[in-house]
Amino acid sequence: MTENVTLTATIVLYNENLLLLKKTIDSFLKINLDKKLFLIDNSPSNTLQKHFISPEIEYVFVGKNIGFGSAHNLVLDKVNSQFHLVLNPDIEFDSLIIPILISKLEEEKEVAFITPKVIYPNKEKQYVCRKHPTFFDLINRKLKISKNQILKNEYRNKDLSKPFYPEFIHGCFMLFKTADFKNLKGFDERYFLYMEDADICRKIDDSGKKKLYYPNIEIIHQHQKGSSKNIKLFFYHLASAIKYFLKWSFS
Repeated sequence: MTENVTLTATIVLYNENLLLLKKTIDSFLKINLDKKLFLIDNSPSNTLQKHFISPEIEYVFVGKNIGFGSAHNLVLDKVNSQFHLVLNPDIEFDSLIIPILISKLEEEKEVAFITPKVIYPNKEKQYVCRKHPTFFDLINRKLKISKNQILKNEYRNKDLSKPFYPEFIHGCFMLFKTADFKNLKGFDERYFLYMEDADICRKIDDSGKKKLYYPNIEIIHQHQKGSSKNIKLFFYHLASAIKYFLKWSFS
């Protein structure tokens, strides 16, 4: 079913951990499909370029940090593939999962993107499926006002071993039908960092399409949780949250 399938992917870079990034890129390059990887480098210098020379890689040095969404959107006019993968630089996966995910996407006509089960390196599950965030949910996740609300927001009342269509899926690994990604015009570039994935999930709803969580297969996500450790990243997250709620409402 995946014969003659074309795949593209983007990874946005900013002063990345080279060891983690190599694992991610190696995972992609092992996929046995007609493919191309775009490395969009927002770093201050292009020192990463020399480490990733391949006919299947196009390195784009931006020269400044233009943000996550804007960087991913740089390829909108370049990709003519059937499927496009939005990929974080700290992911590992077996190349054999990609044809499985593509086959599922081809079956699901109303699905814009698919995400597999996501785990930490220690095999612990990451709860990447959420309800659309509300203002209270964001505060609650920081202050732990209501644990029950956090669990409800993460669909803990569902059997998460089975595929379903969540409202929002975190964007560490989003395998799109390229036509849908282009129709959505990619990410909203008003967000510099954080909330772009929540926003695009809302746009998918408005387009009449769905998002599919497919836990039959899994990937490993290092998940740095930067905004909880770095005050600058926390304020980026806060600014994006304000933009998100002004756009989509606070409730």
